[in-house]
Amino acid sequence: MSSRRRRLAERRKACGLNQEGFAEAVGVDRSTVQRWEGGKNGPQPWQRPRIAKVLGVTSAELDALMVPDAYAPPASRSGWIATDLPDDDDEFDALELARRVSASDVGRETLDRLESSFDDLAMKYPVSPPQDLLRRVRKHSSYVARLMDARMTLAEQRRLHVVGGWFQLLGATLHIDLHQDDAATARLQTAATLAQHSEHREIEAWCYETDAWRVLTEGDYKRALELSLIAQNLAPAGTSAAIQATAQEGRARARLREGKGAYSAIERVHHMSAGMVPGKGTEHHYQYDPGKALAYTATTLAWVGDPAAEGYARQVIAKLAPDDDVEKWPRRVASANIDLALALLGSDRLDEACDAAQRAILSGRIVPSNHWRALEVVKAVENRQLSEACDLREAYQELKAFPEGDM
Repeated sequence: MSSRRRRLAERRKACGLNQEGFAEAVGVDRSTVQRWEGGKNGPQPWQRPRIAKVLGVTSAELDALMVPDAYAPPASRSGWIATDLPDDDDEFDALELARRVSASDVGRETLDRLESSFDDLAMKYPVSPPQDLLRRVRKHSSYVARLMDARMTLAEQRRLHVVGGWFQLLGATLHIDLHQDDAATARLQTAATLAQHSEHREIEAWCYETDAWRVLTEGDYKRALELSLIAQNLAPAGTSAAIQATAQEGRARARLREGKGAYSAIERVHHMSAGMVPGKGTEHHYQYDPGKALAYTATTLAWVGDPAAEGYARQVIAKLAPDDDVEKWPRRVASANIDLALALLGSDRLDEACDAAQRAILSGRIVPSNHWRALEVVKAVENRQLSEACDLREAYQELKAFPEGDM
């Protein structure tokens, strides 16, 4: 047994803690404690105050407990990478290196990289399976959480709260996509708290807008309208959150059969988004652009029963799927095909409607939170007693039966 292991383990036991209890008190995994006591690496600077408190020692006494063996190989002393992160994850290795070489325990370089990572994940959202993206969001959120107790300036603290809020918000959206409501609620609450601490009203507005979408998918259209209006009041003028919340209002009013209000929302969305240019790349989930206005207009008009929905849906499909390669479809194309199917059913172009619905269902781009939209088309086809109804229902059942982890 190494001297480090003996000293740290003896102190832990003297406090009446087993490895699992110590890990829980400090906020790490048991495997991390095992690595500390085994002399493989040591805790990071921001973890040490908590460890000292749990063990009832001073900072100097903790340093004495954690001194590695005199003959330990250099790699065992480094403590270079955050111990709860996978050793083979190059991205987090780089983040940790940037943090360690900065003047503070966080540093501008680390924050820059975290913000860039968030933008990258937000741009991958439309084309990535939600469960795959959620794994990345969890890792980043965990890393942000570990930095919260680090030494930093007030400006760095605000940036950390903001980027942490964005990661929590994206995580909530992914949980909603997967119908994981409890996790979504927890992340939305955390995102809102971080937004309030950093006085970031746009993130706070996005929290309400995201919740509006969730309750809309559950059929609570009145509550969806209320939440979208709250989001608009919170969102700074001209921001993407303000436009998205207005679009959500239009969809809620369409479901409530408030045609006049739905058309008014559509008009406001087009007015606000007309001059917007994506600032961080196309298809960024939290950056509005005129293309998104087309998609939301198609959905809203389809729900109102306006045949003009067809033209908007076809524009979205032509713009985002010009070569009809399903593998490259963002989710908006699948939604646009559902909108197109509804519009074509309304004008009795039944064969075309069934074809559009089939493309949407078989695309693999419909997440669990949108299954209900596909089902609406299936039921409409069945009500018409069309010959295609059986094939469409079978495709939908296969979609429902597909394991969420394999979507």
